[in-house]
Amino acid sequence: MAIKKIGAQTVRFQNPPSIISTGTVVGPKEGEGPLRAYFDMILEDDLWGEETWEKCESKMQQEAIKIAINKGNLNQKDIEYMFGGDLLNQIISSGFAARQMGIPFFGLYGACSTMTESLSLGAMTIDGGYADKLVCVTSSHFSTAERQFRFPLELGNQRNLTAQWTATASGAAILSSTGVGPFITHVTTGKISDPGIVDTSNMGAAMAPAAVDTIATHFQDTGFSIDNYDLIITGDLGYVGKEIALDLLKKEGLDIENIYSDCGIEIFYQEKQDVHAGASGCGCSAVVFGGYLYNELINGKFNKILLVSTGALHSSTSALQGESIPGIAHAVTISRDI
Repeated sequence: MAIKKIGAQTVRFQNPPSIISTGTVVGPKEGEGPLRAYFDMILEDDLWGEETWEKCESKMQQEAIKIAINKGNLNQKDIEYMFGGDLLNQIISSGFAARQMGIPFFGLYGACSTMTESLSLGAMTIDGGYADKLVCVTSSHFSTAERQFRFPLELGNQRNLTAQWTATASGAAILSSTGVGPFITHVTTGKISDPGIVDTSNMGAAMAPAAVDTIATHFQDTGFSIDNYDLIITGDLGYVGKEIALDLLKKEGLDIENIYSDCGIEIFYQEKQDVHAGASGCGCSAVVFGGYLYNELINGKFNKILLVSTGALHSSTSALQGESIPGIAHAVTISRDI
């Protein structure tokens, strides 16, 4: 009997897992943004001594995990599972990081929604009694994503104004069956939404309906009101997708504008850093959460937030075949108190 299931798509944990530490690694551009002070490590260049950008991204994941382990006063052998993913084919950044770390590994792909997907499944694993400590980690890299999904950087293609800048970033969070919080108390698993967008340079529009569906479902399932939250933050709809989401939510009777933001907006200065519609990449919401949001939860600025990572589930193959872009969004409630 699914005693922890409430409503259509939400789980309420009986023993909410505690997030005991985080680790964040970002590239130089991200380190020049408004959240600089919240990141654990800022790289001096996008290769970090490696031969390829892909090897750099995998190394970033390893380092983010090690930072989180050290900050949690743990040893690597204390971590029972690794839930990880990235944007690349066969999630090679995560797979090769797991090869080096030697931690039992669940590889996940949810595009930019992967951080909340990993937090969701990790929290279910701990609340279910299957582990006491595990790590959730994601990464993205501007240069690896451009090469796979768009154009080789050498071509110097002009970017559309609706395009987002893939964050070079990796964030890790350690979940534990014990600890003083903040806690993951609820998970709302998203459904695929597809508004028929085929422009891969306009992912905010493609993902916004999925975010709206998950947020609306979360409130229906839980019975929460907007007043229960200090912040609702998506990642990463960017400037374009955020406005679409706000409009669609108002049609659902939810006006969250006063407490709503987006990780793709928070991480960069839009005009100063020339990022057009903001940031994207599954590393973006991972480091905005693991750096800025987690610290502000610890410090008491926020008591309860809803983190809603969004993903565009297209591939280079599906785009070339004229397929539209399916969107997904998963939400986790993170609270200082149970």
